[in-house]
Amino acid sequence: MKKQSNIDLPYLGFGLGLRTEHYHPIIETKPKVDWFEVLSENYMVPGGKPLHFLDKVRADYPVVMHGVSLSIGSTTPFDQAYLRDLKKLADRIQPAWISDHLCWTGVHGQNMHDLLPLPYTEETAKHVAERVKIVQDYLGRQILLENVSSYASYVDSTMSEWEFISLIAEKADCLLLLDVNNIYVSSYNHNFDAKTFIDGVPAKRVQQIHLAGHQNNGDYIIDTHDAPVIDPVWDLYEYTIAKLGAVSTMIERDDNMPELDVLVEELEIARKIAQKVHAPNITPVEPISMRVAGHA
Repeated sequence: MKKQSNIDLPYLGFGLGLRTEHYHPIIETKPKVDWFEVLSENYMVPGGKPLHFLDKVRADYPVVMHGVSLSIGSTTPFDQAYLRDLKKLADRIQPAWISDHLCWTGVHGQNMHDLLPLPYTEETAKHVAERVKIVQDYLGRQILLENVSSYASYVDSTMSEWEFISLIAEKADCLLLLDVNNIYVSSYNHNFDAKTFIDGVPAKRVQQIHLAGHQNNGDYIIDTHDAPVIDPVWDLYEYTIAKLGAVSTMIERDDNMPELDVLVEELEIARKIAQKVHAPNITPVEPISMRVAGHA
């Protein structure tokens, strides 16, 4: 069952994050992966090996771009050089879509190198929505915003995180990247029902899902992306796609990197869950259909 949406973007199936350790295995073996997500900042360079390998992967697979430095929630004006390089990369590889995080990363030129949460207020939502519009106008396309994991909250917040995210998506007419692991982490840290979060977001705007592992420290969980997805997160994923419909899904792994085959096997769990929930209407995208002219 493909979710109904007024947003004309493709359903890609089941993907992985493109990591340097896996360049050669991907190019040489062409694994059973429907698409890859690339970290935008790693390829916003004039040339060299990163772009060389990206072009080779892009010749066989659809890709999406995922950033960590847009700082959409900051009060600091956008870095115009960053936006220019982001658009240049998008023009080069023609991603299915571009995403970043609903957060701020610093002010006054100081990058905290972390994805910092925002206060959930009407004023903040309006501020973020206006900045999203600026980025979308510049790129000439909608962007996706991802919910971040959080470990602290603001006393000024006047609404839930899911209400805040939904309000921004509506005001900015943007899309959402739903990180199911981040929802689980934040629900544990802040003592709310993760399913209530899922129920509270607009299905028509959820374009992508992240799944990842984390570190449980007893009193709190840290989103580490260095371990397999745990069973409760798989259960939450099953609930999510049963509620929202078929959504392009990927495994996110950034540390303690296993062999590519291990991640492909883990990705098969997501595929089997989706087939169980939506079968027989889940079909993988044909990679060649998303090729860029000149890269085939």
